[in-house]
Amino acid sequence: MAIHPTYLSLNGAIVPYADAKVHMLTPAFKYGACAFEGIRGYRNQAGDDVLIFRLKEHLDRLQFSMKVMGFADRPANRMMADALTELIRVNELYCDMHIRLLAWVDGDGEQTATGPIGWGIAAMPRAPNPNVHSGVHVGVSSWTRTADNAMPNRIKVTANYNNGRLSGLQGRRDGYDNVILLTQAGRVSESPSSCLFLIRDGQPMTPSLTSDILESVTRATAITLFEEGLGARTRERDIDRTELYAADEAFLCGSGGEIQPILSIDRLPVGDGTIGPMTANLRERYFALVRGATNDHGDWLTPVWKTTT
Repeated sequence: MAIHPTYLSLNGAIVPYADAKVHMLTPAFKYGACAFEGIRGYRNQAGDDVLIFRLKEHLDRLQFSMKVMGFADRPANRMMADALTELIRVNELYCDMHIRLLAWVDGDGEQTATGPIGWGIAAMPRAPNPNVHSGVHVGVSSWTRTADNAMPNRIKVTANYNNGRLSGLQGRRDGYDNVILLTQAGRVSESPSSCLFLIRDGQPMTPSLTSDILESVTRATAITLFEEGLGARTRERDIDRTELYAADEAFLCGSGGEIQPILSIDRLPVGDGTIGPMTANLRERYFALVRGATNDHGDWLTPVWKTTT
């Protein structure tokens, strides 16, 4: 049974969970005119605060998604950030959480309507993903990633996720935990909701931003942590399908899924079929960072309960 918070934030106002409603005739419902962000908050190591991870980067990406989608009168970052912290406090959340922030074309306009814009926030308790520790088995999907000049995956909009839904359903039927999508040109792209990294001969690599992937906040974090912690510069480039099978290590990463080691691809073991040392090192550094256990990148952490000056 899903656990939901007592309150949500709707257009900047705190409302009871059951009252956060949007009409069925909005362009958001009829045409998928909705942009969103999935953000993580973590209880800090001291246990006396919640830290929202890379809130600015998420809000900046949401602004870009709304811009590309032609949303008029977009809510300002400061307004959304204040509403988010207020929501966490009114729900009295002192735990790990997942935050869903959405902006949509409201009213009853047609397909090219640009406003009015509605927006809302949900902050829900969520522990780290268990796949972080167990690892996952993935397969290459027969569904192809949508192209940038058709439905651009660079922006985070709800309509794009039907591509991931179709491939994810197929993967589940085929017995996989997740899938990897290829581009129209047959290059490696990403999973339905996570970016992909491979490691071969100590060299991290990841599909380039022109591989029909989301401009992922977690992907950018992993690139930074590899360079700072291991002195390993990530190669961002086109990746062939068969390179998946040659990798010594591999993992998926995203705000919701966090760092998930890949144990096999198309039922072929990745390396020796266990979690590799560079992936394990990155995972450890990532969770130390998001919980404020290090002094690195304090500007990436937004405290909820402690006021800052």
